[in-house]
Amino acid sequence: MSKLEKSVNEILGLDIPTGEPKQEVVEKKFEPPVPRGNGKGEDVDTDYDYSRENYYNLIEKGQEAIQGILDIAKEGQHPRAYEVAGQLIGQVGQTVDKLQDLQKKLKDLKELPNKTTATIKNALFVGSTAELQKMLKGKNENTKGVKQPPKETSPSN
Repeated sequence: MSKLEKSVNEILGLDIPTGEPKQEVVEKKFEPPVPRGNGKGEDVDTDYDYSRENYYNLIEKGQEAIQGILDIAKEGQHPRAYEVAGQLIGQVGQTVDKLQDLQKKLKDLKELPNKTTATIKNALFVGSTAELQKMLKGKNENTKGVKQPPKETSPSN
């Protein structure tokens, strides 16, 4: 410590030790702030809970900021302060909309497995013409008990 530092400390009445400060090395194991799922469907719920909590925190902080900037705007009567307050209100409103979208997305994710239906729009047969005829003939034999509509016959000339 220099003489200047010692004299300033004496004038101010500070008692600062002259030795080097002891530093301890502390090892800290990295833990993610959010518990990670195991990939078996729990991830969706974990991510939803984490996102929801963050949106709530953002909304609460935004409301506090709005209240503070409105107080400043009322005291100062400056148009810029009111402009900032308006922007903050808009941002908090967008965050609320995002929270609602999160609800909808979770609902869609939960309903997705139940909505799957097999609809075939275009079927493609890969094979020879003979195989196709055999397949169609086999279907016709299976439906012999079902009454078929009469075939239209063209009048002979």
